[in-house]
Order: sequence, then structure tokens, then C-alpha cells
Amino acid sequence: MKAVLFDLFGVIARVQSAESQGVLERTAGGDPDRFWQAYWSQRPPYDRGELAGPAYWQKVCAQWGRPLDARLTEDLIAADLASWSEIDPRMVELLGLLDDRGLVLGLLSNIPEELAALFEATQPWMEGFAVRGLSCRIGSAKPEAAAYQWCLGALGLPPEDVLFVDDRADNVRAARELGMQGHVFTSPEGLRAALEAPSP
Repeated sequence: MKAVLFDLFGVIARVQSAESQGVLERTAGGDPDRFWQAYWSQRPPYDRGELAGPAYWQKVCAQWGRPLDARLTEDLIAADLASWSEIDPRMVELLGLLDDRGLVLGLLSNIPEELAALFEATQPWMEGFAVRGLSCRIGSAKPEAAAYQWCLGALGLPPEDVLFVDDRADNVRAARELGMQGHVFTSPEGLRAALEAPSP
């Protein structure tokens, strides 16, 4: 193993908490179930960079049947960004340790442009990634093979030399199908143990 390619959300950054989801629901108003159905159904093109934030929320609200104005658009974007912005400091520490060991670090994340720009502006550890495969900028998203292939090309390494870490088993399976090593993330401690385990 010469490189570790990380997922972001659910690994280094935390997934949306119940509290942050509640803020989004209150900001949006209306029926929460219908809100989340629209939120997720419109997310893929947003993550791929095909839509900017205002256009994404326009589609969400159109599907959901909620009137949208400029103020609500700003409030929804702000609440959405905040909901994905909590970081696990244990993982940031681990990134530093892996970098000190000479491993090449990469990032492969399904992420919209506004959120990518926020992380780059506020999280210094983002500079430690030699490769940033951000779906909004590479035009493909996990578990599409093209997303992993983009990262492998940028890393300049054969797939067997790269460990991919993600909290979703389907994303890890897609990486393994391309010949990469894979680890389904459940905790920093579990990942540390996997990294220290002898190679088969």
C-alpha cells in the first residue's frame, strides 16, 4: 500500500446530525418527509457540479411544491452547508500520522461546489491531500467507476497500491472491482487496526 484514498462524509467529516437535519427542516418548513425525498432525489446533479446551489434548491422546492425566494434560498444553502461541516478530530490526527509515514493521501468525495469551496477555505488539513477527486469538479461520482479511475490516474499508481476507505459498502465494493484495496469505515480505531494489520 502506497496511498490511502479517503471518502469525506462519514469518515473525516460527520454525516448530518439529527440536530442539523432539524434545522434544515425548520428552515424549509412544510412536511419533512416530502422535503427529504426532494432533497435527495435532486442531489446527484448538484454533487456532479451540474447545478449551483440556487438551481439545486429551485429544483428541490419545485418538486416539493414550496415557494422559493432569494432569502429562503440563502437560508437553505447556509443550513445545508452547516449540516455537513462537523469534523472528526480523531481522523484529522490520523491523516497527519499517515502523512508522516510517507503515505500518499487522496480524497474522493461526492460533494457540491459550495461545500467543497467551504472545506478548502476553512480546513487546513485539506492541503494534505495530493489528489482531490471532488465529484463537482471531475464530473462523476461514487460508485461510478470513472470517479475511482480519475483518482487512480491522478495518483499515478496501480490500483493494488491504493487503499480506499469509505463508510458505504457499495462504494468500497466498486473500488475493489477495479483492483483497489478497500476498507469499510466504522470508526477511527477500526481503521487504525486495519492499517496496522500485516498484509495478506
